[in-house]
Amino acid sequence: MRCEILAVGTEILLGDIVNTNAQYISKRLSEEGIFVYHQSVIGDNPERLKQAYELAFSRADLVITTGGLGPTKDDLTKEIAFEYFGMRSVCHEESLNQIKEYFEKINKPLGKTNEKQAYFPEEAIVLKNNNGTAPGCILEEAGKVLVMLPGPPREMKAMFEESVIPYLRKYSKEILVSKILRVIGVGESAAAELIGDLIDNENPTVAPYAKEGEMIFRITARAESEEVANKLIAPVEAEIRSILGDNIYGEGETTLEDVLGSILVGKGLTIATAESCTGGMVAARLINYPGISASILEGAVTYSNEAKIRRLGVKEETLNSFGAVSEETAIEMAKGIASTSGADIGIATTGIAGPGGGTEEKPVGLVYIAVYYNNEVEVRKLNLSGNRQRVRERAATAVIDMVRRKLL
Repeated sequence: MRCEILAVGTEILLGDIVNTNAQYISKRLSEEGIFVYHQSVIGDNPERLKQAYELAFSRADLVITTGGLGPTKDDLTKEIAFEYFGMRSVCHEESLNQIKEYFEKINKPLGKTNEKQAYFPEEAIVLKNNNGTAPGCILEEAGKVLVMLPGPPREMKAMFEESVIPYLRKYSKEILVSKILRVIGVGESAAAELIGDLIDNENPTVAPYAKEGEMIFRITARAESEEVANKLIAPVEAEIRSILGDNIYGEGETTLEDVLGSILVGKGLTIATAESCTGGMVAARLINYPGISASILEGAVTYSNEAKIRRLGVKEETLNSFGAVSEETAIEMAKGIASTSGADIGIATTGIAGPGGGTEEKPVGLVYIAVYYNNEVEVRKLNLSGNRQRVRERAATAVIDMVRRKLL
């Protein structure tokens, strides 16, 4: 079944709001084996909306709209659709009663404009809105299906799950099941080359996606049931894991800090951070993990040389001889924070995030990261590109991953 999504609202075209509805609907439909071929955004204009319906139904069997079901004059999604299908709307008493009850609950009078939200053709399947005043509906005509949903995501998602997904399942003979593997330390082209022919698979498919500082591999199987799909995914996942090894740090929506937090808490280890260029980003990300209070002792932002000396015990001669951005300073920072905090693990970052401050010898993007553990220090030199924020974020990611690998 070919599907098209129409988001209705001038506010989307103007960039006042982001169209997250289309993303949500596309993802959920793909899981049900229904594929979205096109997405469009149309302003609150009757002529352009009518043209959008004509174009959508010329190339899709199923059209899903979001927005334009409100009580104001520019909410025209239903009216233009009824006109397009040649259907006459009448008052749907159940919807009107629900709208009246809603206004009674909030102790406000029901306006005449709100009553129009209860008008639908007799042929329509009316979708109850349990989170607002705008009911949705489904229209079927000559093998074409139109689903109209409210714009606010909280209302749209609930209605979609409660009413639309059960309705659409009769059109889907297969389902899609996906497994996401999260990869770090390997670039997109290198990772794609490593897994080679797996990317050419037809079922399950393997698709690599580059994210900020990492990669994800989505393994997707098409089958008549989730059980069968998972059986198709399993051998492909096993092969990818055997090739990429520890570069795979997690699955699904798991974050790198979640993985490290779980390892730290599980092993009963404590950690402390000493940050210069990252300015607390590493500590902030670790604190995202629930329960990390059992492991993280403290985080110090030692931006100045004086702070590095006073708080961490970095030697003044080290700073004078090698500079704040150096392997030697990073090592002393990691040792210093572990010693002064009493943590099992000390981690440090020092670098030049830019846009200024770089030299030919030490350019913008040069960062040193260090990890102290078991009386040993590992230090890495990074040459990062991008703006100040990107350099800092990638440095924080690199040192978190460095600790993860050290503890595996």
